[in-house]
Amino acid sequence: MTEGRWHRAGGALLRVILVWAVSTLTMLALAGALPDFRLQSPDGDSLTRTALTAAWGAGAFGLLSALVWPLLVRALLLVPALVLGLLVFFLNGSLLLLALRFVPDGRGALGPETAVVVAAVMSAVASATSTALAVRDDNAYRRRLSRLATRRRRRGGDVCDDCHGTVFLQLDGVGHEVLLRAAKDGLMPTVASWLGSSHRITPWRTDWSSQTGASQLGILHGSTFDVPAFRWYEKDTGRLMVSNRPAGAVELQRRAVERTGDAGLLVRDGASRGNLFSGGADQVALVLSVAVRRGRANRSRAGYFAYFSDPANAVRTAVSFVAEVGRELGQSVRARLRDEGPRVRRGGLYPLIRAFATVVERDVVVAAVIGDMLAGRTAVYADLVAYDEVAHHSGPHSRDAAQVLERLDRSLALIAKAAEHAPRPYHLVLLSDHGQSPGETFEGAYGLTLKDLVRAGCGLPVPRKAERSSSGAEAREAARLALLTALHRDPADGPEEPPAPGAEPMVLASGNLGLVSFCDLPERLSKEQIDARHPALLSTLANHPGIGFLLVRSEEHGSVVLGPAGAEIPVAELTDDGPLAPFGRGAADAVRRTDTFPHVADIMINSMCDSGTGRVHAFEEQIGSHGGLGGEQSQPFLLSPLELSPPVADGTELVGAERVHRVLRRWLRECERPGIPAAEEAAPGAANRDRTTGGAPGSPEVLGAQDAPGAPGDTGAAARG
Repeated sequence: MTEGRWHRAGGALLRVILVWAVSTLTMLALAGALPDFRLQSPDGDSLTRTALTAAWGAGAFGLLSALVWPLLVRALLLVPALVLGLLVFFLNGSLLLLALRFVPDGRGALGPETAVVVAAVMSAVASATSTALAVRDDNAYRRRLSRLATRRRRRGGDVCDDCHGTVFLQLDGVGHEVLLRAAKDGLMPTVASWLGSSHRITPWRTDWSSQTGASQLGILHGSTFDVPAFRWYEKDTGRLMVSNRPAGAVELQRRAVERTGDAGLLVRDGASRGNLFSGGADQVALVLSVAVRRGRANRSRAGYFAYFSDPANAVRTAVSFVAEVGRELGQSVRARLRDEGPRVRRGGLYPLIRAFATVVERDVVVAAVIGDMLAGRTAVYADLVAYDEVAHHSGPHSRDAAQVLERLDRSLALIAKAAEHAPRPYHLVLLSDHGQSPGETFEGAYGLTLKDLVRAGCGLPVPRKAERSSSGAEAREAARLALLTALHRDPADGPEEPPAPGAEPMVLASGNLGLVSFCDLPERLSKEQIDARHPALLSTLANHPGIGFLLVRSEEHGSVVLGPAGAEIPVAELTDDGPLAPFGRGAADAVRRTDTFPHVADIMINSMCDSGTGRVHAFEEQIGSHGGLGGEQSQPFLLSPLELSPPVADGTELVGAERVHRVLRRWLRECERPGIPAAEEAAPGAANRDRTTGGAPGSPEVLGAQDAPGAPGDTGAAARG
């Protein structure tokens, strides 16, 4: 035992000496290459004296990086990751300048600008050397990864070595067909290897509102009730609800917990990383629904510390961030020069937002997931939004989006490798919340926005310059939140405020789903009331070639679906034929369910869909969109290990995020220690009442609602969520 400890200590000391030696050689090389960097006195020194100076400087820099850097990051914990990443170079260069002050006789000297370059190169080389030396030593590799878990490691308590943990990795916006195509084409070799041996893939179908706000709420909290779109207006409160705003996420989570009586999927020893909602987890990082909390109770940003406390990680992410901005600028210019279409504007802050989603968010979330596994947590749910953000602006089938899938696959491989060093075995479950459908924007195809068309149908003046709808991408709000925090502004404040109630309609867009609300009346207007106010509006919308169908309430027939050429079908008689034929199986049930929501808009509008190509017209500035019906946006996937029970019975479809929630609960129970009291196993029945259409009696997804683990009475967890 003692001999083993001495052996490990000797190995660690040898690695430190080797890293120090490589760092010294790196500093010597940089001093020779950079004219502003010297390691000699003005009168000149011998080679031995210069080497000793480099050794002093490299040693002092390494020691300061190990001791002072974590303290700096902890002090800057409230600074958002986006800003901290930009400060990395300055902080690292400052440490190097301080380190050179420890060199005897003041022989080390360099300018501040050069210090930034030298510090970045030395951190990267030291990190690469340390990693290379640890590759052949599993214990060293595990210890290196374990540093990421320092802030989250359990204090006390044992990890069940025989019980599997479960990691749910959400690839935001990746549709079922996109994943299969990427695996087949060699873009995602890790996923391809799982498909061929250890995992099964199951497609599932979203509700009408095919977007993260609804789907992730259903997956994590078991209810998608009364989430008609990504953004909608509530007449009873005069409130504009936006799914990716912190205040909106808090309210949606509160309503879901209240409806189901359950704190969420992750309430028992869970972690939520990079999500809109917490799922009831106590451990959170980059979670929007806790972003408005102040003080020590908000640990969402604490996930930054685990990653940025390693200066090499910080430098690597900062360099990758800059490279990604350059990559986006180059790809945008190439698209313009080649006159590729369809195309949307990609200027302004978008390059920074894309880099945040594809680099900063990815790196921090992946590091947090690895830390959770090394800490032995029971359940982890993480959202990687990189593909969704790029596909919105470049297209879901573009080369730009394909490159993002390649990099995401490498992140999956890293997580799978880290799982081998965890204190318990882990099941890795891959899933998505929705897909994306390609197509030119509504404005690009017809020269006017949906708001313009509605105003024209109401006989109101249409502005010459169309007003562009803001994007609803999740990464955009995460980046906005980071910037607002840096400016010490309340993240709950946002530019999207509902206008003062008046006769003019409010028009909102959620991908290719549009919502029209007349804010001056408290109730949902009927078709007859709308016709009396604006006789041409409904016919103008229903007969426009870019619109597939409308949903309105009728005093005579109940709610009805309106289509071109005067089609009018009561919702009670609605089928997947007629106006809904291009939108695929289940469209009628999805529309019928949304019609029951208390906050459904006066007019719900779905764009057209080409049944052959799956192309739609987004009412936002997106050439890859989701939010309504039509094409691949409604067809996400669930990739699960063969050791877990099948998600659904043979011949049965998996429909709705609420059922996905029950499937995941069933899997968590299968992984848990046997002998859990029945009172804790019973899941609340409210989730089953949310959906008007259900699976076949006895099918796995229905049974999963009754045998799922949970703690309905855990009010403390509900408060955390």
